[in-house]
Amino acid sequence: MPDTANAPAESPARQDQNQTTPPGDGRGAATQVRSVEFPEAPQSTGAAGAGQLDILLDMDIPITVVLGSTQIPVRRLLQLGPGSVLQLEKQIEVPVDLFLRDSKFAEAEVVVVDDQFAVRIKQIVGAGASAAAAQG
Repeated sequence: MPDTANAPAESPARQDQNQTTPPGDGRGAATQVRSVEFPEAPQSTGAAGAGQLDILLDMDIPITVVLGSTQIPVRRLLQLGPGSVLQLEKQIEVPVDLFLRDSKFAEAEVVVVDDQFAVRIKQIVGAGASAAAAQG
């Protein structure tokens, strides 16, 4: 922390923004609160940011595929075990939803590739669809 005793005198406009608050911990010392002004960041050129964008383009991000959902009582949850079947609310012909974090970005159909599940993108959805999906 900078030493405020040796700091240069502030302009009257800045001094009006200083406040002293009563102690909150009972130690008897007041806390001084001041506003802070930051300088504006310089405008960057497009060429300098291009290399930084390449780092982002090579990053792996997790995608979540939501096949369906259901709700069951806790009593039924506690009875689940190997061989139990949970019926999902989504019909088989309805596309699955793809999410980046909490934002839906696409709809797809489930397929099998080399004995592994995969999805075939059917539609890329906009930002408005993720808000509607979260509500419905």
